[in-house]
Amino acid sequence: MLPPPPRQPPPQARAARGAVSLQRAFLRGPLGVLRLLQLLAGAAFWITIATSRYQGPVHFALFVSVLFWLLTLGLYFLTLLGKHELVPVLGSRWLVVNVAHDLLAAALYGAAMGIMISQTQSHSYCNLKDYQMSCAYHAFLAAAVCGGLCLGLYLLSALYGCCRHHQGEQEVA
Repeated sequence: MLPPPPRQPPPQARAARGAVSLQRAFLRGPLGVLRLLQLLAGAAFWITIATSRYQGPVHFALFVSVLFWLLTLGLYFLTLLGKHELVPVLGSRWLVVNVAHDLLAAALYGAAMGIMISQTQSHSYCNLKDYQMSCAYHAFLAAAVCGGLCLGLYLLSALYGCCRHHQGEQEVA
């Protein structure tokens, strides 16, 4: 008499391979902290612009801030949950992808900050003490400061990633 065929593992055991695990090293590391600060500064940037009366080139600054806020949010959660290997083609080069994202974000935030500085200067007439009409000067000034903060944070993040890559590291955390 032949022995019974081998049993398949229970469904829970198969699902454990694809289980989500929180990458605490990333969360506590410099890049995790920088990503959170980028998300906060980016949100402050686009919320400040969106709540003011804007027109013309400010649309580009708003586009840049929302785009990179969403991309940074995606990078943050993919890295935090350890699921970056699921990204086709790019998952195996995750550190390089992060550095490229940070450099591109820094360049475009630099342009957005320049736009906001220009808009702040063009609205400086309403910064007078007794000016009664509504004016976006303070909102544009705050957005320019947030844009500079975003630029600095993304440059720091890119520098950190480049240092890790130069040391031969392949992982973000």
